[in-house]
Amino acid sequence: MKSETGFDHALYARFPTTNPRPEGELEELERIWCAPRGWEYLKAVNNNYIGFIYVVTALCFFLAAGILSLGMRVQLAAPMMDFLPQDTYNQFFTMHGTVMMFLFAVPMVEAIGVMLLPQMLAARDLPFPRLSAYAYWAYAVGGGFFFCSLFIGLAPDGGWFMYPPLTSLQYSPGINTDMWLLGIGFIEISAIAGAVEIIVGVLRTRAPGMTLDRMPMFVWAMLAFAVMILIAFPSVILCTLLLELERAFNWPFFDATRGGDPMLWQHLFWFFGHPEVYIIFLPAAGLMSMMVSTAAQTPLVGYRLNVLAIVATAFISFGVWAHHMFATGMPRVSTGYFSAASMAVSLPAGIQVFCWIATLASGKIRWSTPALFVVGSVMIFTMGGLTGVMVGMVPFDWQVHDTYFIVAHFHYVLIGGMVFPVFGAFYYWAGMTSSRPLSERLGRWTFWLMFGGLHITFLPMHLTGFMGMPRRVYTYLPDRGLDLLNQISTVGSFVMAAGVLVFLVDCARNFRFTTDDDAGNVYNAGTLEWLPTGLYSTRSIPLVRGRDPLWDQPELAKDVEDGRYFLPGSITGLRETLVTSPINAEPQYVQLMPGPSVWPLASAVFTAGIFLALTVQAYTFSAVSCVFMLYATLRWLWETDRPIRLKEGDVGGGIVLPITITGPSSHSWWALNATLVVIGMIGLMTLFAYLYLYGIHPEVWTAPPGLAQTGGIAALLLLALGAAWLSRRSLAGASHGEFPGQGPWISAAAGAGLLALALYWDVTGWLSTGLLPTATGQGATVFALLAHQGMCVFTAIIMAAYLGWRSARGLLTGPANVTLDVVVRWIGFCALQGLVGSTVLRLFPGG
Repeated sequence: MKSETGFDHALYARFPTTNPRPEGELEELERIWCAPRGWEYLKAVNNNYIGFIYVVTALCFFLAAGILSLGMRVQLAAPMMDFLPQDTYNQFFTMHGTVMMFLFAVPMVEAIGVMLLPQMLAARDLPFPRLSAYAYWAYAVGGGFFFCSLFIGLAPDGGWFMYPPLTSLQYSPGINTDMWLLGIGFIEISAIAGAVEIIVGVLRTRAPGMTLDRMPMFVWAMLAFAVMILIAFPSVILCTLLLELERAFNWPFFDATRGGDPMLWQHLFWFFGHPEVYIIFLPAAGLMSMMVSTAAQTPLVGYRLNVLAIVATAFISFGVWAHHMFATGMPRVSTGYFSAASMAVSLPAGIQVFCWIATLASGKIRWSTPALFVVGSVMIFTMGGLTGVMVGMVPFDWQVHDTYFIVAHFHYVLIGGMVFPVFGAFYYWAGMTSSRPLSERLGRWTFWLMFGGLHITFLPMHLTGFMGMPRRVYTYLPDRGLDLLNQISTVGSFVMAAGVLVFLVDCARNFRFTTDDDAGNVYNAGTLEWLPTGLYSTRSIPLVRGRDPLWDQPELAKDVEDGRYFLPGSITGLRETLVTSPINAEPQYVQLMPGPSVWPLASAVFTAGIFLALTVQAYTFSAVSCVFMLYATLRWLWETDRPIRLKEGDVGGGIVLPITITGPSSHSWWALNATLVVIGMIGLMTLFAYLYLYGIHPEVWTAPPGLAQTGGIAALLLLALGAAWLSRRSLAGASHGEFPGQGPWISAAAGAGLLALALYWDVTGWLSTGLLPTATGQGATVFALLAHQGMCVFTAIIMAAYLGWRSARGLLTGPANVTLDVVVRWIGFCALQGLVGSTVLRLFPGG
C-alpha cells in the first residue's frame, strides 16, 4: 500500500503486540472517561452518550409529529368533519411536516451517526465532542421551544415550505411565521455543527488500516450526508433570514411590485428541500447495507458500486430541485433538464436496491426483526421510487401536482427509505447500548403492524389524488367518491400507530441503557462497533485489515480487550484519540480530547435566546443573549488549545507519534475548511438571489458606485489578506515553545481592522448612489450581502481580540499555534469573500 504521509507500513507487523495492557492502565482509562452522574449529564461531551440522548430526543419528536398526523386523519375521515377547526388543522399539518423533516428525519440520522461512528471507526471519540454537545443542546432547546408554540396558538400555519406571498406580513401578520423562520434557521445551525463533526471524524479518526476502500457503508453514507448538509442547508438558512428581513424591516426580496419575486423563495428553498430527501435517504441506505450483509451473513455484493451510487446520488440530487416547480410556468428547456435529472437520480438508488437483493440472494437469510424491516423497506421504497419517476415526467406532474397522489408518493419514499431502516436499526444496534436486546416477538408485531398500516394508509391516497383531492385542505364535500378511501386511510394510520406503540412497549420492557455490560453482537455482525466497548469506545484502537474485521480476524475482539493495539492506555493522563490520514488511515498524531464542560450547553441556551428574542422583536434582550453566547463559546474554546509539555509519545508497539499538531494535517484545519464552505455557500446563494432578481426586473436596477472606489476597496481587502499572511509568518519564525511577542496578534488585528474599513467604504458607497434596502429587490440583496460580510467581519474582530487576550497571557507560542492558524485563515477568507462579493455587485450587471 502506498503511503501518503511517509508512514512505514512494516510497523504494522508489530500488532497485535505480545504483551497485554497492564491492569492499571485499563482502570486509568475508565477513570478518565468516567460516566456522568447527576447534573454532570449536562456537562457530558462524549459522543457515545450525546448520540444516545440525541436519538431519544429525535424519537420523541417523531411521536409528537405522529400524534398530529392522527388528528389530521380523524379530521379527514369523513366529509365536513369538525374535529379540528381550519386554523388548527393548518397548524397541525404545518407542524407535522416541519417536525418530521427538521426535528426528526435529519436529526435522527445525524444522531445515529454521532452514536455509532466512534465505534465503527474504532476511535475513542469523534474529534469535537463539545461541538456535538452544542449541536444537541441547540437542537433540543430550540426544537422544544418551537414545538411548544403549538400549545399557545403561535404555531406556524403556512405549510412546512412557507411559500410567500402567503407568508408575507400582509397575509400572515402574526408572529407564527416568524416562529418558523427563526426557529428553523436556528435548528439548522445544529445540523451544520453536527455535519462538521462527522466530516472531520470520518476523514481523520479512522482506525489505522481502515482505508477509504475498507470503510463500512454507513460511514460512507454519513460522509456524503455531512457534505450535502454543508452545501444544501445554507440555502434554507438564507431564505429564512431573507423572508424574516422582509417581514421585520420591509426589505422586498419576494415582493414582485418592488423588484422582488416570490419564485426566488422556491428556488432557494428547494435547492435545500430536494437534496434533503437524499440527505435523509443516504444514511438510512448505509444502515440498510450493513443490516443486509449481516442478515445474509455474507459480505455486501457490489461494495464499490454502492460507494459510487452514494456519491452519484449526492451529486445528482443538487440538480433536481426545480422538479417541484413544473407547474409554475418554467421555460421548456428548464423543465426538460430537471425532468431528465429526476430520472437520472433514480439510477444510483436502483443500483443500491439491486446490490441489497443480490446480497440477500447470495447468503442464507436469518429472518430476524432487522431483516424484516430491511426487506419491507426495499419493497416500500421501490414503490415510492416508481411513483417518483412518474411525477418526474412533466405532463403527468401537471395532472397530479398538489394532490394526494404526491402525499402518497413522498410518504412511501420517506417511510420506506428512512423510517423502516431506522426502526430496523433500533433492533439491530440495541445490543450495543442496552444490557438486554429488544424482543424478537414484539419486533415482528411492530413490523407487521407498521408495514400493513403504511399500505392501508397511503395506497388509497394514490386514488384520491387521481380523483382530484387537493393537498392541504381541512375537509372535502360529500358524494365525490372520496369518503370510503379516506376512511380506509384513517384506519390505516391507527394501525401504523399501533405498531409504534408496540415498539415503545418493547423498549420499556427490555431496553436498559448501559455504557459497559451490553448485550453484545446479537446478530453476528462483522464490523468494528461490536468490539469490546465502554463509554470511551474501544479498549485499544485496532489495526484494520479488511472490510469485515470481526469476520476476517476472529481473535480481534480479545486482542483489543487485552490492549494489544494502539493507545492501550493514556499517554498524557488526559482523554486521547488517534488521528490518521484521510485516505489510507495512517497514524499521524495523538489528539487530546476536551473533558466535561457546561459551556456548550450555556452557549446553546443563549443562542436560542437570541433567536427567540428576535421572534418577538425584543432586540435588546437578543443583544444581551448574544454577549453571553459569545462569552460562553470563547470560554469553552479557551482550554481546547492548551500548551502541552509532552510533545510525543509511544502509541503502542514502539511507534512514537506527535501529540497535537497545527497546519494542514491537523483536524482543526479540516474543521475550519468545512465551516468556510457553509459561510461561502450563504454568500454564493445571496449572489444568486441578486443575479436572479436582475434577470426578472432589470428595469429597476440602480447603477453601482464608480470604479475608483471599487479599486480602493479591493486594495484594502488585499492588504488585509497580506496582514493575515504576515501574522502567520511572524509566529513561524519563533523557536519551538518561544513566545514571539505581540507581533502576530497585532498583524491579525490590523487585518481585521482593514476588513472593517473596506466594509464601511462599501456600504457608504452604495448609500451614496441613493440605493436603499427597502426600495427595490436590488437594494435588499445588495445590503443582505453586505450584512453577511459584516457578520463575518464582526466575527473576525472578535477572533482577533480573543487572540490578543491569549497573547497577553503568553499562550501564543511558536512556531505554530492552532488559535492563530484559525484566526488568520478566517481573516483571509473574509478578505477573499469580500473581494468576490464587491466585484460582482459593482461590475455586474453594471447598471
